[in-house]
Amino acid sequence: MLTKITTLLTLLCLTGMMSSLSAQQLVYRPINPAFGGDTFNYQWLIQSAEAQNRFTDPAENQALDQQSELDSFAEGLNRQYLSQLSRIILAGQVDVEGGLQPGTFTVGNLELEVLESFDGLIVNILNTSNGDQTQIFVPNN
Repeated sequence: MLTKITTLLTLLCLTGMMSSLSAQQLVYRPINPAFGGDTFNYQWLIQSAEAQNRFTDPAENQALDQQSELDSFAEGLNRQYLSQLSRIILAGQVDVEGGLQPGTFTVGNLELEVLESFDGLIVNILNTSNGDQTQIFVPNN
């Protein structure tokens, strides 16, 4: 008789538990924008990955260590000189009345070619030492 009561109580407890259980639908929502997630998560993912990155590039540290204070001082002077020359060249390109003056200029290893177009000013920059080149477009006002 005791076993029947125990079995009955056990069945009642299990039935009570089963009635309180409920299921829910599982929905997959990707976080990474590369796999269909929200694009606003991109910056957060990049910053999180960079914060956890414990590896450093040995070549980057080696390049910083190889440059002496004298070399860095000379590089700073060169940057200031080129910056001042570029200001002078740009000031010479724009007329007092706002007109543009095309021409070709050489600043150290850089060759600047200024061309006038219908849409604005085109500046072609060529590094004569390694052949790198870029183009800057300055639109008209």
